[in-house]
Amino acid sequence: MEKKNALKTNEDPVSSDNKILPEAQFSIVAIGASAGGLEALEQFFSNMPSDTGLAFVVIQHLDPTHVGILPELLQRVTQMKVQQATDGLLVKPDCVYVIPPNKSLSVLNGHLHLLVPVESRGLRLPIDFFMKSLAIDRLQNSVGVILSGMGSDGTQGIKAIKEKNGLVLVQDPLSAKFDGMPISAREAVIADVIAPATELPARLLAILKQIPEAGPDKSIDEKSKSHLDKIIILLREQSGHDFSNYKKNTLLRRIERRKGVHQIDKINAYVRFLQENPAEVEILFKELLIGVTSFFRDPEVWEKLKDSTLPEMIKEAPNRHVFRAWVTACSTGEEAYSLAMIFKEVLEKSQNGRGLSLQIFATDLDKDAIEKARSGVYPENIAAEVSPERLTRFFTVESNGYRISNSIREMVVFAPQNIIKDPPFTKLDILTCRNMLIYMEPDLQKKLISLFNYSLNQDGILVLGTAETLGSSTEGFREIDNKLKIYKRTSALSPAELADFPSAFFRNRRFTSEKKLPQKALDSIQTVTEQLLLQRFAPSSVLVNDRGDILFITGRTGKYLEPAAGKANMNIHAMVREGLNQEISDALRKANRDLSPVFIKNAKVQSNGIDNYVDVTVQRLDAPEAVKGLTIIVFSEVKSPVEKAVGKGRVGKSRSSLKLKELDEQLRRSHEDLQSTREEMQTSQEELKSTNEELQSTNEELQSTNEELTTSKEEMQSMNEELQTVNIELQSKVNDFVRANDDMKNLLNSTEIATLFLDKEFNIRRYTDNAQSIVKIRKSDIGRPFTDLVTELDYPEFGQHVKEVLKSLKTIESCISAKDERWFSIRIMPYRTLEDKIDGVVITFTDTTVAKSLEIKLKELNDKLQKDNKGKK
Repeated sequence: MEKKNALKTNEDPVSSDNKILPEAQFSIVAIGASAGGLEALEQFFSNMPSDTGLAFVVIQHLDPTHVGILPELLQRVTQMKVQQATDGLLVKPDCVYVIPPNKSLSVLNGHLHLLVPVESRGLRLPIDFFMKSLAIDRLQNSVGVILSGMGSDGTQGIKAIKEKNGLVLVQDPLSAKFDGMPISAREAVIADVIAPATELPARLLAILKQIPEAGPDKSIDEKSKSHLDKIIILLREQSGHDFSNYKKNTLLRRIERRKGVHQIDKINAYVRFLQENPAEVEILFKELLIGVTSFFRDPEVWEKLKDSTLPEMIKEAPNRHVFRAWVTACSTGEEAYSLAMIFKEVLEKSQNGRGLSLQIFATDLDKDAIEKARSGVYPENIAAEVSPERLTRFFTVESNGYRISNSIREMVVFAPQNIIKDPPFTKLDILTCRNMLIYMEPDLQKKLISLFNYSLNQDGILVLGTAETLGSSTEGFREIDNKLKIYKRTSALSPAELADFPSAFFRNRRFTSEKKLPQKALDSIQTVTEQLLLQRFAPSSVLVNDRGDILFITGRTGKYLEPAAGKANMNIHAMVREGLNQEISDALRKANRDLSPVFIKNAKVQSNGIDNYVDVTVQRLDAPEAVKGLTIIVFSEVKSPVEKAVGKGRVGKSRSSLKLKELDEQLRRSHEDLQSTREEMQTSQEELKSTNEELQSTNEELQSTNEELTTSKEEMQSMNEELQTVNIELQSKVNDFVRANDDMKNLLNSTEIATLFLDKEFNIRRYTDNAQSIVKIRKSDIGRPFTDLVTELDYPEFGQHVKEVLKSLKTIESCISAKDERWFSIRIMPYRTLEDKIDGVVITFTDTTVAKSLEIKLKELNDKLQKDNKGKK
């Protein structure tokens, strides 16, 4: 990524005319920070040498209404030139550039460009914006650094840098004042370095020294190929995935990056390191997957699908058709959800009650990414990729970001899959494989394109990445848009081309869970039940709970109940014999509604091939307390209708009439059960409808409130971050002022010149310690008129002179004596600010006692000398 000579101080990558030499592709380091970031920036630059050959661009969340002083603050801790970025400024090595307030910053061909933000204040993501442009402009020579800050700005930016094989460094969240941005970055990508801000510079330079010079793909010697094969074997053994058909130079670049992180020079030493550290194998596996994606990536592709491709498919589809789509290498699911949202929008625009739907299958090698995709939770910074209308419609706001709505989530099925060896999904209408083929060898690309042809239906749509192409495998496809890489399947391939397809299938394990039914203490229940049966019932009976679990049995119930085959199950619904199933279920449901007993008359039940008749009583118990809420079922055996007829002497009555009567009774009971079920269902429907309307109304209110709170939260968070930054800058300024004040106080005291500062109302503003020996003044006198103070001076015109100076702006100087025989040279002058405004008066008292004494003595001697001369004459 970084040229080695960019780190040598004896080489200047800047020519004499201040133009960057074309061959000097030095790295540009983008540093993103927010709340608490000033301290981290100072720590970073304090430990960064000034002659590294790198350029640094600092992106911080700044108050758009506040004049930034960050360049001035950073200049104190580094010898590199620090300046605020301007439009069109050429980036030079060994310089630091700081984003100005209320601007978005990008880079193109090594020049910085300023743009006016179009997003509202709470939705701006300046770090993401710059890092994305840096990744495109500088490719592998881009470096992203995330320091202290709230929110998740920078997460998408470092993803873009990582995709271009750039470096990503993150401040250790434990050392950051605000860990929101570092944690978000750490969870989004495999950072090359996670360390405190003080250690990041040394770690960065060490990695850059290890990484070889970037250039075109080079041939691999046999020795390196052998070591590369060993690394592929280690990856296959641990992950189960074979990278032998991936482009070797891509693999080597990622391996070189990991070698640089661990300061390993030789590839054979790195092979040994992998053998001894399985965790590094897992990290390398994640690096090779390059799981970088975003919502509506390459917007032109999605606009094409929405405007023409999908509407044509929907128009030609039969009624109630279920479209099938397969999103390969889906990573964390953004692309799959984007397709679902686009399809739903197109469908609602064009559908007229035709019952069309879409089922999306999204797959990826990375199981962790699949789990994240299944959760459907994404950080707040997706607001830069998803329009406000789609955020409102297809997402719900949560404390940690946005969650995909159920209507979209239900359209997508996520599963881990190795597209190379696992069987494909078939009978597809849409297949997307974006930015995956570019990492594979041509033979594997050809195989996968054949696989896609087999998976798609006739006229199915294939969407590739904008940097990919069908190459020589154009048979069976027709271009829809060559620029956007959208194709339509026109014909199937020959059987010979399908011979090498995957043949294994997924076999999902089935898990069975045992539901342990809660058991009540049976001792007390048994005693109470037996007493109750003796008082009110004599026949066989069972005591069940609200789920039908049998808790206690009395009498012989074998004619009516039998254990179900298989695992032991003491549930009345599983154990009741044929003939009583429906009746017992209906009776239990009725009994649970109220405490009235439910009766079943002359129910026929089969036991060992013999028909028995029984009356059943079902009643929910309300007392005593030990059995409250339980239900008792009592079985009373009765004679069959035939036996009753024999007993009454009506033997001649035909059995057919008895059978008919029995059927009529069953029909009557069925009719009653049906009528009861209908009434219950109608009541439930009315209740559910009412509840649904209330919930819908409440949901709309909550959604509206939630949207308002989300907007307010984002704005408040943005303002909080900006205020944090401003507060830290102002604190630094205050410290400067405190130091300057101390310096001035010491300076004034060291001159031993008493000084008095008055404001325009002649109130005392400040004084030096020496002034206390001339004017009776204390700290509590600050703010009082100076005329209220008592002085040792014999200077009645003092107040008048002060007023004259403020009026005329001319200095007045006088030599005044004090009551204690001291003399002072008093100088009264106007107080001028840096803006040359008059803001009071400055009075200085210079002690001239010694000089005045000498002057008096000199005058006396002079007078004496003159008298002596006159006497001699």
